[in-house]
Amino acid sequence: MAAATHFFLGANSGRGFQSLFDRFCAPEAHYDLLVLKGGPGVGKSTMMRRIGAAMEDRGEQVEYLYCSGDPKSLDGVHIPRIRTAIVDGTAPHVIEPKFPAAADRYVNLGAFYDIAAAKAARGEIIRRSRACSAAYQRAYRALGAARQMADSASALAAEGLDGEKLMRRTDGIIGRELRGKGSGGEDVYRFLGSITCMGPVWRFDTVEDLCPKIYQLQDTYGLAAPMLDRIRAAARARGFRAIVCPDPDHMESIQHLLLPELGLAFVTSREGMVYGGPAYRRVRLEGMIAPAHLKRCKSHLRFVRRVEAALREEGLEALREAKAAHDALEAVYQPHVDFEGVDRCVGRELERIEGYL
Repeated sequence: MAAATHFFLGANSGRGFQSLFDRFCAPEAHYDLLVLKGGPGVGKSTMMRRIGAAMEDRGEQVEYLYCSGDPKSLDGVHIPRIRTAIVDGTAPHVIEPKFPAAADRYVNLGAFYDIAAAKAARGEIIRRSRACSAAYQRAYRALGAARQMADSASALAAEGLDGEKLMRRTDGIIGRELRGKGSGGEDVYRFLGSITCMGPVWRFDTVEDLCPKIYQLQDTYGLAAPMLDRIRAAARARGFRAIVCPDPDHMESIQHLLLPELGLAFVTSREGMVYGGPAYRRVRLEGMIAPAHLKRCKSHLRFVRRVEAALREEGLEALREAKAAHDALEAVYQPHVDFEGVDRCVGRELERIEGYL
């Protein structure tokens, strides 16, 4: 197992912000779940990085969970062996403890704000907060239009798909790769990446760390979901625990599938989500579409993809605006944070967590 893995619990999509926080934060799954409260600039991400680094130094495997708004920031840190996690419990992924203190609990970094100073800056804080929210809404409108175009292209391409050929290929892979029995356990759900203010960010490095054998599914038109569903069902029947990575635009569909116990992964690769690493096998999904059908639809598909790309770029620009507005908001708050108090709080929590080792 890699010393550190990297995933997302939230993703920006054509359906708005998509979240896996509820799945991850089930209190029954944790011995200690710390839910961080406090607004911009108070040090939530810094706290999580500090604890994650300390746990790595102690030899623990650590899972870092990134923010889709700013992939340089964290939304969570997970130390699986001791069943402990720290998550950002503020909007848009509000988390509330269900079994306070017994399984999950608040850590309120908002207590370290200078309230009087924040109130003096009230007008600017409200203005910049609203600018950030408005930029996200513009982004989601553009990404929603892009999703409609992508769905149109996918539906058109699927009319020429040889579904039986796809399933024969899938069954061949299952017979060859899914041998023996796994150790059991529930599947876990993570996003492998998201479109962000920095563009599309995909943590294929984690796939390579966990799974030396990678099938690259070259899937221009979004046709791989039935294949991945079938492989996942076969893995589950054999007791192999999966890391299921949903498609943020279609949460019911699998986008990537990791089977760490087998060292085996299936990653979807297409424009905006290109896997450029080493592949054990490459499966070209477009090759399973009747050539005559693709030829007839070629000009229309090309047009649809151009429009989709333009709309995604518009969404990306709005995400950049949201990040700039959020940075400006943090800059208003940060001079009014008692960071010495935050440091003492982090030290206390780290000492508690080290007691679980």
